[in-house]
Amino acid sequence: MDVPLGPDAERALSLLVQLCRQPSIAAQHIGIAEMADLTEGLLRNAGFSTRQLSVEGVPPAVFGEQRGRSPFTLLLYNHYDVQPAEPLDLWDSPPFEPAIREGMLFARGVADNKGEIAARLAAIEALRERDGELPLTIKWIIEGEEEIGSVHFGEIVQAHAGLLRADGGFWEGSGFTPGTHRPIVSLGTKGLLYIELSVECMAVDAHSGGAAVLPSAAWRLIGALGCMKGPDGQVNIPGYYEAIREPTAEERAALADAEDVEDRWKQTYGIDRFVDDLTGQALRERQSFGPTCNIAGLDSGYAGEGIKTVLPARARAKIDFRLVPDQQPEEIARSLRDHLDTSGYTDVRLGILGSCAPVLTPLDHTFARHVIDVAAGINGATPQVVPIVAGTLPLLGDMRRHLGLLGVMPPTNVSHIGSRAHAPNENIRLEDLDRAVAGALHLFSGLGS
Repeated sequence: MDVPLGPDAERALSLLVQLCRQPSIAAQHIGIAEMADLTEGLLRNAGFSTRQLSVEGVPPAVFGEQRGRSPFTLLLYNHYDVQPAEPLDLWDSPPFEPAIREGMLFARGVADNKGEIAARLAAIEALRERDGELPLTIKWIIEGEEEIGSVHFGEIVQAHAGLLRADGGFWEGSGFTPGTHRPIVSLGTKGLLYIELSVECMAVDAHSGGAAVLPSAAWRLIGALGCMKGPDGQVNIPGYYEAIREPTAEERAALADAEDVEDRWKQTYGIDRFVDDLTGQALRERQSFGPTCNIAGLDSGYAGEGIKTVLPARARAKIDFRLVPDQQPEEIARSLRDHLDTSGYTDVRLGILGSCAPVLTPLDHTFARHVIDVAAGINGATPQVVPIVAGTLPLLGDMRRHLGLLGVMPPTNVSHIGSRAHAPNENIRLEDLDRAVAGALHLFSGLGS
């Protein structure tokens, strides 16, 4: 199925294919230096003065700056690293050989986050060709560690704070509603506490015949997990819910105005009901302002084909908590350690693998209101405002802490609900690439005027 694209979107597609052909897997240290050089070259070709920002031993962040007619300075953020592509056998085409099928482009990183880099870059090139210069001053930082938690991004921002100062920020963006194509402006993200629980009950695995008298690491870990969250879905860590700020009336009104995507979610994930049979406004509020305690992975004993009668000596679990205003990850971690100890699980080790606080820009913030007003002119549709998204951008805390900078996630992204980001066959719809470029063009022009 051919999808007709405008010249600006065709430009974005060409850029995107270049970006996706270059592997850039931060977790596996594959292709990072090459990707940084490629990204810097593309920015330089689009008129930016560039440099690579880094601290010792850390993947560089690519920085570019381009002066425009207006002194108003906008800082763009993106990331060039991607998730590992495994399991490779579940891809219908090689993950780093971009392929177009039925109006969709498939490749690792195409939705998260190289598609948005290409859309923004194509819009900037189009503005330069049309007007000879940009309507506003744009700074752009594109990091290489987002998929592993932006672990050194704060150090980079702190070291180069003067270089990065701006009047407002566009973070990794939103897109358009799937039904009516309303532009989406998102104002913040949940926080994150990512931990590993592990326990070792014996020096080596044992024959399962010894289970009558020998300890099981797997059951021990299951017990610890069970004391954290009950069958009713409530997190049992003392104080877990005490700091939560209730959504404001304006935030609830914004959620009530959101387009209904329940059926699309059910179809995408193959479910017939949501947790606690939630629907409507209750579902939207839980998704945006409900904290989570999720088991991301479990590892113990044998789970291969056939039979292996083994009593595991070790077990571990990776758990992520998505936190809402005003929960703080450090306090949650301390409370969890105390809770495990008082519940009799002093032998279960707790390691913190990543953390960041929730950050959102208030609905009445001047920059947020301005972006929402400008976004209304993209296609004539009233923007859908999302107070806080369910995911996390660790960089937002660093931007606020070191730059005093708040921003929004504008409608310049290309992903959709079925993009399969982080999964095999990651994809975008080419029609969304067209919309993202148009959104970026309109927003840059509107903010410049």
